[in-house]
Amino acid sequence: MQPLKYALKTSQTLRQSPWSSVIWQILRTYRATSHLNAKVYPELEKRQDDRVQRDFSSRLAAGPTFQHFLRNASTPQEKSDSSAAVEDPPPYLTAEALVGRGRKVYLETYGCQMNVNDTEIAWSILQKNGYLRTNSLHEADVILLVTCSIREKAEQTIWNRLKRLKSVKARRLKSQVPLRIGILGCMAERLKEEILEREKLVDIIAGPDAYRDLPRLLTLADSGQRSANVLLSLDETYADVMPVQTSSNATSAFVSIMRGCDNMCSYCIVPFTRGRERSRPIASILEEVKKLSEQGLKEVTLLGQNVNSYRDNSEIQFNNATPTNLSRGFSANYKTKKGGLRFADLLDQVSRVDPEMRIRFTSPHPKDFPDEVLHLIQERNNICKQIHVPAQSGSSRVLEIMRRGYTREAYLDLIHHIRESIPGVSLSSDFIAGFCGETEEDHLQTLSLLQEVRYNVGFLFAYSMRQKTRAYHRLQDDVPQEVKQRRLAELIIAFREGAAEANMAVVGHTQLVLVEGPSKRSATELCGRNDGNIKVIFPDIEMEDGTNPAGLIRAQPGDYVIVKITSSNSQILKGVALCRTSLREYSAHC
Repeated sequence: MQPLKYALKTSQTLRQSPWSSVIWQILRTYRATSHLNAKVYPELEKRQDDRVQRDFSSRLAAGPTFQHFLRNASTPQEKSDSSAAVEDPPPYLTAEALVGRGRKVYLETYGCQMNVNDTEIAWSILQKNGYLRTNSLHEADVILLVTCSIREKAEQTIWNRLKRLKSVKARRLKSQVPLRIGILGCMAERLKEEILEREKLVDIIAGPDAYRDLPRLLTLADSGQRSANVLLSLDETYADVMPVQTSSNATSAFVSIMRGCDNMCSYCIVPFTRGRERSRPIASILEEVKKLSEQGLKEVTLLGQNVNSYRDNSEIQFNNATPTNLSRGFSANYKTKKGGLRFADLLDQVSRVDPEMRIRFTSPHPKDFPDEVLHLIQERNNICKQIHVPAQSGSSRVLEIMRRGYTREAYLDLIHHIRESIPGVSLSSDFIAGFCGETEEDHLQTLSLLQEVRYNVGFLFAYSMRQKTRAYHRLQDDVPQEVKQRRLAELIIAFREGAAEANMAVVGHTQLVLVEGPSKRSATELCGRNDGNIKVIFPDIEMEDGTNPAGLIRAQPGDYVIVKITSSNSQILKGVALCRTSLREYSAHC
């Protein structure tokens, strides 16, 4: 019994255990009999041990089993009923304490489309708790910055913004409600300690999986406590939170279908700020898309860090052993997953909700483009013929160091296969200049890839090393900054030349354009986007109405307009509007 005595002395937590009474009884029995000489009282000690053992065994048998703990483990947040009751408040806070009492919230969004969607989720949660929205910084009682951490420049933008907010907080009148400032999103997750230590004006910090906790964090801030919640979740998808659109006249919306990423590319911070992959149930996604359709929106973009690796395992009948189909010549950095409803299943059902609603998706990984996805894009008129295929580099050697799971040759084979499967498809990509160990020869291979593919849209950046990533721990950021910038400039020139050629190919042809609103540069022009997600500018003039030939009309945001393209450059198309139409009408005749 000596090991038990040692364990009880060293484990203070056992004193709080619901089984402590049994354990302490064993200890008392041991102490009570330890002075006895086993040679004199062997039978007494044996009977005492037997009685203690029987008592302990009987209590243990009546206690909780392993299955009990499994059943009571944290369960996914998804709820089929969006009107489900609000979660109980923490035991140390009353429900009244969590109410916003009409305080005004000002939200600023930085970074990718996922952050735009996160802003809408955070606002939906705060709105339900009695907060109001303001578009004026100086009216705000709460200022929340939804941040990005993908590159150092994105984080520096936030640090600079916080410096400017110091004066806003300093000018706050004592008669007013104290101003609270919060950092949300990826930067909050990555730099939580540094933010709290470096910027004393920050009151709350909430990571991407902690937006439900915002009312509690703000309540604690009211009591003078600086609070943070940056816990990553294995199941949080906000499936039961209906995002609130931040623009009243928007024609499109983002719909998050999954969160996190399992790819673990060596340069990428996303798995460490967004966590592991988990997907929303299809039913909750369809419900959100239907509501957006009822509101009159004409375009949705399905969002995810690795959107086409979507996998819904919420329905048992689909959790079979069906293997995952990857693009030919591609591999994954993780163990092959099986079963569930895949991205093709989701895309199929979403495209059936409203034939007049365009469907886009971003950001995918090239490995997750099996034929069933490509064939579906080709078949459905309302799934845009535009695919983002992030390459990152044109060098097989660099791609291996990046842990991308493919070679240059496999990537080019995929590009050719996409263009064969979807004639006229618009392609976009991401590229990193100056990654760890990149030589001049590697750079030239990336240049040649840009020249060969001729993307319509490109996102090109100089490499910025991020802490926690595999590159940070195992590689050297050995390309000088001036070399990175020079290589980036050369990549941009190559991209623009290819994009200009690709856009020139549609001059003289008609394009179906979804009108977004007035052009930013001219009040006499309208702007919109074609199926390939290229911006199209055209004069705001009267035109025929193909859906109602009663008279002439002027195009409004949300209208589909046929535009004849007259000129182009690497970024935009310009043309003349011919008539208003519908998506189905245009598809039937063109």
